[in-house]
Amino acid sequence: MKGTGSKNTWALFLMVLTGIVLGGFIGMLAEGVPALSWLSYGQTFGLSSPIVLDLGILVLTFALNIRITVAGIIGVLISIIIYRFL
Repeated sequence: MKGTGSKNTWALFLMVLTGIVLGGFIGMLAEGVPALSWLSYGQTFGLSSPIVLDLGILVLTFALNIRITVAGIIGVLISIIIYRFL
């Protein structure tokens, strides 16, 4: 059953992506609340300035910035737990 395994992999990927987005959103909301500010603690890494490739007619700009927070990690863990039970 080749299709079943790939379907489960995509479902897990979508669940983890949802956990990252919701965790990041909750971390942003908790930033201003003193009792919950620890949820927004984290590290940002990536390109500090975008890379620009000017081809004359076409200009391409590449940038990547990733922020990992405590809330994002908790969101990923919850999404994996939910995936296991579904």
